[in-house]
Amino acid sequence: QVSLEESGGGLVQAGESLKLSCVVSGNVFSVNAMAWWRQVPGKQRELVARVIGGVSTVYADSVKGRFSISRDSAKKSVFLQMDSLKSEDTAVYYCNALVVTKPLIPARDFWGQGTQVTVSS
Repeated sequence: QVSLEESGGGLVQAGESLKLSCVVSGNVFSVNAMAWWRQVPGKQRELVARVIGGVSTVYADSVKGRFSISRDSAKKSVFLQMDSLKSEDTAVYYCNALVVTKPLIPARDFWGQGTQVTVSS
């Protein structure tokens, strides 16, 4: 069993910052990639940022220059520093990890329960 636990969401004003955290626990052999996604009601879940191997990062165009993803591989954690928040960043943010549970077993996607981020204008 693998679980992802997010924390750090909340209500802030436009222009302020928040930092999201996510920890992977359980039957984990290795974590290949970790990412943050977000979703607003009535819309598809969208990728916010992804980090692969702790070095390679990908960001949605809408958050480039404002958000920063980082990873602590030893602690199986991923963080999302969100600066200069805008009202359009309001969403439920989900942590996602590509996890290998046993050697030679293909990696699988696991998801957290989500944390609400609300930015008031």
